Amino acid sequence: MEEVGHTHANVAGGRLRAATFGAMDGLVTNISLVAGVGASGASGHTIVLSGVAGLVAGAFSMALGEFASVSTQNEQVDAEVAVERREMRKHPREELHELVEAFIDMGMSEQTATAAAAEIHQDTDKAVSLHLTQELGVDPDEKPSPKVAAVSSFVMFSIGAVLPLIPYLLGFESLTAGLLVGAAGLILVGGLAARITGRPIWKGALRQLLFGVIAAGATYLVGFAIGVPAGG
Repeated sequence: MEEVGHTHANVAGGRLRAATFGAMDGLVTNISLVAGVGASGASGHTIVLSGVAGLVAGAFSMALGEFASVSTQNEQVDAEVAVERREMRKHPREELHELVEAFIDMGMSEQTATAAAAEIHQDTDKAVSLHLTQELGVDPDEKPSPKVAAVSSFVMFSIGAVLPLIPYLLGFESLTAGLLVGAAGLILVGGLAARITGRPIWKGALRQLLFGVIAAGATYLVGFAIGVPAGG
């Protein structure tokens, strides 16, 4: 049924979180890597090699991590579904009373809550889903996709990680240019994430830029302190 007056974004698929996290992590990771390696006095070729290696390793790590974490989360939900089904089979009256109490807490009268709970319990699948939604705050019918999360994370990490390398890939061996392009990416991604979630764009942009500056500053100091050995 069409909703009147407003629509909702799809927040259950896992794509937005994985994509946003992937892009931000790719940017921060490779901006920091470029800053650290560049501050050491390494050549442009070495910076590009380090950046590309960081991109590939990070993208696969993010994708595999997202796939494993989302799969584990879904398996945990499936386990809770099995527990709830077992409880409904062993203690149907207690589970029915539990749902009645939940409806009453939501503002229903006892008579309405009892009738609604009894009707819902006629369909075991719907009853299990509603119990888990009420008790755990998760809907077993709206589980995020591990594949979607992994692919989103992989692609967006790669895009974020390549940004600070663009000047070097275009033939400009400038650490400043690489860091500025990376900073622009942080501002853009932070602003877009804030826009999607309804927060002030400038706050999201500045927050992400601050995180990147802190990470890049730390690795820059490390690279500057260690440096490239003479003749290296």
